[in-house]
Amino acid sequence: MSRFFHGGASDSESSSSDEEDLYSDEEEEKLEESSSEESSSSSSSDDELSESEEEAEGGNRFIAGGKYDDSDESEDEGKRIVKSAKDKRLGEIESSIKLIENAEKINDWVVITAEFDKLNRFVEKAKQSGPVPKLYIKAVADLEDFMAESIAKDKASAKKMNAANARALNTIKQRIKKNNRTYEKEIEQYRGDKEGYMVEEENEEKPVVKVKKDRAAARENVAPGGLDDDDEGFATVGRGGKVVQYTPESIFKHLKIIIEARGKKNTDRMEQIRTMEKLLEIAQTPYQKIKVLLALVSTRFDLTTGASNYMSTEQWKNASSEFNTLLDTLERNPNYIVHELAEEWDDDEKAPEPSPDEVFKVPGSVVSFIERLDDELTRSLQNIDPHTTEYIERLGDESALYTGIVRSQAYYERIQQQQDVRVPESLNRVVNRRLEHVYFKPAQVVETVEENTWNSLPNSVESTITPRLATRNATKLINTLCTYLYKYDQTILRTRAILCQIYHHALHNQFYKARDMLLMSHLQENIHGADVSTQILYNRTLVQVGLCAFRAGLIYEAQTALQEICGTNRLKELLAQGVQIQRYAQVTPEQERLERQRQLPFHMHINLELLECTYLTCSMLLEIPALAAAGSSPDIKKRAISKTFRRMLEYHERQIFTGPPENTRDHVMQASKALATGEWKRSSELIHAIKIWDLLPEPERIKEMLAVKIQEEGLRTYLFTYAPFYDTVAIDRLAEMFDLTERKVSAVVSKMIAHEEIAAALDQVNNAIIFRKGVELSRLQSLALTLSERASSLIELNERVLEQKTAGSGFEGGAGGGRGGRGGRGRGESGRGDSDSRRGGRGGRGRGISSSRGAVRT
Repeated sequence: MSRFFHGGASDSESSSSDEEDLYSDEEEEKLEESSSEESSSSSSSDDELSESEEEAEGGNRFIAGGKYDDSDESEDEGKRIVKSAKDKRLGEIESSIKLIENAEKINDWVVITAEFDKLNRFVEKAKQSGPVPKLYIKAVADLEDFMAESIAKDKASAKKMNAANARALNTIKQRIKKNNRTYEKEIEQYRGDKEGYMVEEENEEKPVVKVKKDRAAARENVAPGGLDDDDEGFATVGRGGKVVQYTPESIFKHLKIIIEARGKKNTDRMEQIRTMEKLLEIAQTPYQKIKVLLALVSTRFDLTTGASNYMSTEQWKNASSEFNTLLDTLERNPNYIVHELAEEWDDDEKAPEPSPDEVFKVPGSVVSFIERLDDELTRSLQNIDPHTTEYIERLGDESALYTGIVRSQAYYERIQQQQDVRVPESLNRVVNRRLEHVYFKPAQVVETVEENTWNSLPNSVESTITPRLATRNATKLINTLCTYLYKYDQTILRTRAILCQIYHHALHNQFYKARDMLLMSHLQENIHGADVSTQILYNRTLVQVGLCAFRAGLIYEAQTALQEICGTNRLKELLAQGVQIQRYAQVTPEQERLERQRQLPFHMHINLELLECTYLTCSMLLEIPALAAAGSSPDIKKRAISKTFRRMLEYHERQIFTGPPENTRDHVMQASKALATGEWKRSSELIHAIKIWDLLPEPERIKEMLAVKIQEEGLRTYLFTYAPFYDTVAIDRLAEMFDLTERKVSAVVSKMIAHEEIAAALDQVNNAIIFRKGVELSRLQSLALTLSERASSLIELNERVLEQKTAGSGFEGGAGGGRGGRGGRGRGESGRGDSDSRRGGRGGRGRGISSSRGAVRT
């Protein structure tokens, strides 16, 4: 059949469409070029042939009524829509995205994988004629988020997906990861402001219409500064087709429109921010500036939606600058104050005009702004890689934030002194924020920050709680802030202030002050009822107290303080320095998200390797002598000081071959084995070889202290181990063996005798130690005692089981005398008494109690 007939054309079209699927994109382009050339070359001959045929047949097919009139067919086919190549590509992209979204609803990763490949091919073609469509950026970003959620749900749930779907999920996981690296910048922009990103696309497609106006007419109709025009006399036109006019008199009207649209869908917040920036430029009165600034800072915070997102650096700096402008305006106009409980001014047409002695309250909250700025800075630091220069640059913004906190504190102190204005809660919150920015820093850093802060503030800004020159000392500053909260606050802020002051004392080697405050506060009794962030602060404080005790050479106190935190397998989680998923724990994505939100920024971390090294070293110095003192006694061996250390030591001892130490744990374990065998020099060398000690202040002093402690504990271990084999031992010999002075050896031995750790006496005349024999039990005697105790407990257990089985038998029958009437079983009273007497009188509890029970039951 000819290809010019309708049927033949449909067949050829269907066959050609089937064949096109077999070709790649490049082959399609080549085929299109060749077909276009062939069509152009044959067009002239075809035209001549068609004209001759039409003349022969007697009509032209383009004239209605002719032989080839196809008006009926065209009516059936309807109107044809002509699209440009760009619109075609966009249509293909939209249809592919729609199929992906539909497949997401049923979790069909096979379809998603296939459509994702098609989508990328369409986008590659679209990129040849223009930029990457933002619709595609939105699709790949949302697909990546959906994939992460699906993987988390699959891990959390016991039900697994089928094999084909799982393979497709793994495939697209790799492809998305590789593909999205190309569009990292665009994806970050989209996630930073999803609505604004897509609105910008619409604005790009719809350019702003500008209307030419006569300058003379504009000056006649609009007040000065009312027309937002450029040098050529153009003015921006709003949605209604009217020229947008910004005048000082219309500020409140525009603000009202913006505030009413806040929180609604499809609101262009960036456009609102640009509008308010223009309103701020033309604001004349202090009240107008305050109102615009309050709305402007709030709208900037609205740009960040969702707990997982954080404010961009540019927007944060703009909000911080505008917040400082707000405080500057309030300082220059003391008759205006921003108060949380103030009532809204009703008359929008007329601004309030307070008298010089009157204080006008504007509704708003300064403390909420400073807290939000602090939280956004912390959130951005949580999401930035701490090992990059970006983190250092972002951390530099903390000085601007601290300046704003100090300025806010001075502002609240000033308005607190005015009549009928009370803001104790707000002032306490600001003081707490200031305290939490300095408590964990060394004194030199705090003093430098304070000096730079006060130098950057105007001379008119002064604080009564922390005067400008009186609190340059870090310890004095923290003590002043904490004392204020102790006096004027009764909430959780008081508890946090105590913990911050204890942390600061421990950080600066004031162990006894920190310990006394911790014990007198009784926080350990009720800290479990506090919020999670306060519990984390308590854990950090406790760990810092332990490190302080270690630096002071107080090994037992350090191990006791670190035991509660380091003795668990949740060190990262308890200190909020990482998410540590337990092996059998069922953690939902929501719990994991909350856990990540609590993480502290990297510059506030305590080194976990240093903590582990300190804890294991203290446990070694306490456990090795204790194990030697236990000897062969199983009961004493059960009394573990550190179960974590013993478990590691047992695992290390079970290894057949142990190579040279590779990490901190290996160094401590091999040092423990050397100390247990009396090789204290080898143990000291292994401990000194640990490089983590260099992170401590004065590392050489710490190493010298550890060397002395290892010598003393080596002496104690030797005496515990070999005391049964000595009658006497010379003190000078022990001093020579362990490189200690005779005075130190005498002191150590005297302490052991006083605590009844060894049975010995100190002979000061002969300068020797005399051991008493026969006091300590041999291994056979210890095992015999253990066997007798276990046999006694087994007998008691059997008797209880027998009593439970026979409790209801033979007692309902009258006057037999309760359980004493168990004559049927041949066990009389006297027999039971004899057996009890043979066990040394233990059975005294038996018959009397049993008989009384029997009497009650009858």
